[in-house]
Amino acid sequence: MALDPDAQLVTINYPGGYIEMPIGNAKSLFGDDPELLRPEGVETTVSVKTHPRTRIIGGPSKQIEAYTYTYTQWPTQAGSQNAGGEAIEMAWEGSEGSWTARMGGSAWELGTFLNSKSPKAVRFETHQGTKYGPFIKSST
Repeated sequence: MALDPDAQLVTINYPGGYIEMPIGNAKSLFGDDPELLRPEGVETTVSVKTHPRTRIIGGPSKQIEAYTYTYTQWPTQAGSQNAGGEAIEMAWEGSEGSWTARMGGSAWELGTFLNSKSPKAVRFETHQGTKYGPFIKSST
């Protein structure tokens, strides 16, 4: 028995969270463009202050001078056992009803993501009953 590839789950990361849904639903909502699956990293600069470092307890301390470094912070998901995200109900133009997805992060961050990426009007509802949307990408 073959598995339907559109029934497999895909996770789309965005700054502040992620959404997990069947591939078929993601194609219906966002289109076939794989660019959406390429997350954007955020350049992050860290400043370290001057501080003493003692390698052996009771031993002499060495003064570490201040420095900065930059790295790319990629969107991540929590990895604990209860980090499955929050179940939400989503509906969009042409979805023929509501579909369940899982959201990690806050609802406002998902709304911001949908408002910048969704070519179709989409709304979602949390399990507490709070409704968000509709969101749609601006044509400008």
